[in-house]
Formats: sequence, C-alpha cells, structure tokens
Amino acid sequence: MLYYVVNDIFPESVYTRRKDGLLAIGGQMSPDLVLKAYRKGIFHWFNEGDFPMWFSPNPRTVLYPNQVHISKSMKQVIKSNKFTCTIDKAFPEIIKLCRTERLKAEGTWISGEIEDIYNILHLKGYAHSVEVWFENQLVGGLYGVAIGKCFMGESMVSTMSNASKMAMIHLSKYLQSFNFHMIDCQVENPHLMSMGATNIPRRQFLAELNKNIKIETEAFK
Repeated sequence: MLYYVVNDIFPESVYTRRKDGLLAIGGQMSPDLVLKAYRKGIFHWFNEGDFPMWFSPNPRTVLYPNQVHISKSMKQVIKSNKFTCTIDKAFPEIIKLCRTERLKAEGTWISGEIEDIYNILHLKGYAHSVEVWFENQLVGGLYGVAIGKCFMGESMVSTMSNASKMAMIHLSKYLQSFNFHMIDCQVENPHLMSMGATNIPRRQFLAELNKNIKIETEAFK
C-alpha cells in the first residue's frame, strides 16, 4: 500500500513492504518536512518535476564511524598529504558540485529546489559538508544532515580519483571524535560497502536512530 503525505504527516516506516522501500508520495517540500522525515527514518528521492517520493528501505545501509575501512592504497594517499580536507567551509559549492557532476553523468535528484532547501538547512545548523581540496581547488566532498549523534548522508562527489573516499574517511574520523553513532548511507552501493558500510534490518535502524538523535553533541559548532 502506498501512502500520501498530508499535512506533513508521514506514515510509520514499517508500513511499507515494497522491496524498494517506497513508503509515501506527496507533501510540500520544505526544510522542516525534510527534517521531520529524517527523524522518522525516511528520506526523499525523486527527479525534478516528479511528485515527492519518500523511502524507508529494509535493510538499511549504515556506516559506523569507528568501522570505516581504509585500504592500503588510501593509507598511502593520506600519507602523501596531497589532499586537504575541511568541514563546512564551502557548503553551497559542494551541493552545487554534487548536482552538476551527476547531471553530467546520469541525471540527478538534486534539483534547484532541493539545493535551496539544503542551503537553508545549512544556515540553520543542520546540513554540513566535507570539502576535499587539491592545490587549493575543490575536487570532491560530501554533504548530509546531522541530528543528535546521527549523520544522514545525502550525496558524495569527486572530480579527482580518491577524493570522495577521502571525504568519507575524514567525516568518519571527525564523527568518531564526537562519539557519533552512525552515518546513514540509505541504500548500498559498491563504493560504500568497500569502505565498511553494512546493511542492518530496518527495525534495528529505527531503534538506533530514535535513541541517538536525542543525544546532544558539540560537533559542527
């Protein structure tokens, strides 16, 4: 059964049995609606011009920061100091780079409206970015939303080999230092799995989410 988002009210995630995790459609996109969805373990994923679509897949892909896998080759990249990583130094540039690079390759769910929403969430202190620089040029990074001690990853980008891996490693190490519980990766892909991501049952994900979004943190301040 497919539900509709009315008055910014989402159904419970466990109500969907679809393999793709599609739970509901509709709703007026806004920063508050996006945050409300994250708090319920739901995320948006739809193309520009389509009705908003909301997902809660089972299983859920997560990366626990203390379990990030750093390959031998990436250890050499880190040791070389070829990249410089920063946090929240160029959020608008990162989300724009994610959008434009995906448009070049295969299309993107990061519409102008979504870009605006996340820029607002950044100004409100929820959305954050990791930037990767090479010779003072932005060559990759990622962005997502932090609530409590959970980081909801949204998109990664790389215009230079290993830049996105560098961003994830830097984020994981940063989150470790503030005892974050997990990075929500939403759905698996080979890149994330190679870095230590794992799949957990949706009920376990929701239990861990509900517990850890309530814990205050000094990260990103």
